[in-house]
Amino acid sequence: MKAGSAIPLWIVALLAALCLAVLAWTTFGFVVPFKHETGQAVLDTYFAGYDESAVLHMQKLLDDNETAAKLLSAMYFGPELIFPALLTALLFLAFLRLGPLDAWFGRSLQPLIGKAIYLLPFVYGIADYGENISSLFAFGDGSSAGLAAQLLPWMTRLKFASLAISFIVLARLAIARWLSPGQD
Repeated sequence: MKAGSAIPLWIVALLAALCLAVLAWTTFGFVVPFKHETGQAVLDTYFAGYDESAVLHMQKLLDDNETAAKLLSAMYFGPELIFPALLTALLFLAFLRLGPLDAWFGRSLQPLIGKAIYLLPFVYGIADYGENISSLFAFGDGSSAGLAAQLLPWMTRLKFASLAISFIVLARLAIARWLSPGQD
């Protein structure tokens, strides 16, 4: 893949704007009302992660508050259906635009590793959808709620780890591209 791929900047900017719009919809349409209703944040906003006891606490909270349960469900069937796909596409297109990933701190990478780094946005997307599905099961009435409650903190950690690594790689690529002579 060539540096400065033929991905037009306006497409990346449009995806970024759509991500911000859906994030605002999630925040002001669901996260803030949920906090107002319950006094507690949605688990999806715990960047540092959480454990199974936090999931069990949330299950009890949702069992006692039907409005909060409806808000959370609507969030997962609304903006959270769209946001992971948009952010995955944005990250991947930004990687393509800033690539290639054939060197890291002046040392060349194995071609397979360079190409595998392009999978990071997809790891994020799969982990985010996995977190959303686990949340729906964990906070539902099904028989798999216990298993989902155990899986949920791990999916959240994987989501935020892959997102953080993606941002670090993108920042590194942007800096390397900016410092390279003859790049736009």
